[in-house]
Amino acid sequence: MSTLRFFAIKETLNRKPIKIVEKKRRSELFGQNVYNHSKMRQTLTSDAFESVTNAIEKGSKIDRNIADQIASAMKDWALSKGVTHYTHWFQPLTGATAEKHDAFFETIENNGAIEKFGGSQLVQQEPDASSFPNGGIRNTFEARGYTAWDPTSPAFIYGTTLCIPTVFVSYTGEALDYKTPLLRALQAVDTASVAVCKYFDKNVRKVNASLGWEQEYFLIDSALVSSGRDILLTGRTLLGHASAKGQQLDDHYFGTIPNRAMAYMRDLEIECMLLGIPVKTRHNEVAPNQFELAPIYEEANLAVDHNALLMDVMDRVAQRHNFKVLFHEKPFKGINGSGKHNNWSLSTDTGVNLLSPGKTPMSNLQFLTFFINTIKAVYDYEELLRAAIASASNDHRLGANEAPPAVISVFIGEQLTRVLNELENVTDGKLSPQEKTDLKLNVVGKIPRNTFR
Repeated sequence: MSTLRFFAIKETLNRKPIKIVEKKRRSELFGQNVYNHSKMRQTLTSDAFESVTNAIEKGSKIDRNIADQIASAMKDWALSKGVTHYTHWFQPLTGATAEKHDAFFETIENNGAIEKFGGSQLVQQEPDASSFPNGGIRNTFEARGYTAWDPTSPAFIYGTTLCIPTVFVSYTGEALDYKTPLLRALQAVDTASVAVCKYFDKNVRKVNASLGWEQEYFLIDSALVSSGRDILLTGRTLLGHASAKGQQLDDHYFGTIPNRAMAYMRDLEIECMLLGIPVKTRHNEVAPNQFELAPIYEEANLAVDHNALLMDVMDRVAQRHNFKVLFHEKPFKGINGSGKHNNWSLSTDTGVNLLSPGKTPMSNLQFLTFFINTIKAVYDYEELLRAAIASASNDHRLGANEAPPAVISVFIGEQLTRVLNELENVTDGKLSPQEKTDLKLNVVGKIPRNTFR
């Protein structure tokens, strides 16, 4: 594995780009192709809207008659946008998304036809699961899979298809995707966190995990990629020699974005706005021809869905600009690889960020409770955390000058370290007035968030 000819690659990025014209403000484009909260409020009956809201916020089940109403309204909205098909959109264990399109079109008596979409089609489908990973180890009659609607992630239009986010499980109930274990984990975190929050605020009913991811990637001219089969087949280089200029001075980092790359980014960002993906930041990354985009943080399940969708959108938009997007964690030897760093937190339905210090000792105590338990969880389960990110491709990247290192660790900053040291020195039992004064818990409230993230 080695670097490509970066002089040639860099030159291709400065060629004349495709002209991108933005006719509307991005705030006007945002979520146009998403059946989101506002569109549900406009198109659903009050009973149907309340049922969906309760399913999202409380996890309650949706009655089949209500599901028919939702499906009918969703279909009418999609047809008004020129949609012809629908699909259950899921994330099998392949590293990519999956979809099987069905037309709304149905034949009726007397050689007629209508557009039809009912609650049964919305709630569940039965795609074959035998050809996905692990399909061959199950008995033939148990090899089927089921997709089930996830109402917490809104449906969206991609091209001329209505995409409905779903979980994907086996005939016997095992998870066959990445969404199912994520939803189970989020539910477990919610239950455990609410129980702790009750000690501080009896009004807390739900704790949501929020996530802000970063997507790093390389842009390579399609012609250069076609000249080497290694990138086409593996997503990284296997043959060649090191470039004369890599990232010795890091001059690419935060530098002026090349013309073609900028045109690609603008085109991509417009597509993201329509799909409700709140992309916010773009810049040159450290390695030559490496870039990054990052969104505004969202609820974790929705954020993961948006990242999975984004990678597909990035690849399709790149084709219009004669680019190949490389998502491999270490496509070139000797220069930085691409990370997908996650910034996460926990927030209550009362508007409190549990991993952000408060301004009073009582709210700081709640923060310290979750803060210390997070550190303890990393200490106790570091092997599990490491295994969760271990893969053949990512292990090419971890270590050396990459972030994070291959060893799981927690950095909390000097100020929070001092607070924990003071806590450790407190006398066993109840805090005396003197010890409460010495602890100075209110100092935590003045710490900028990035010192303990």
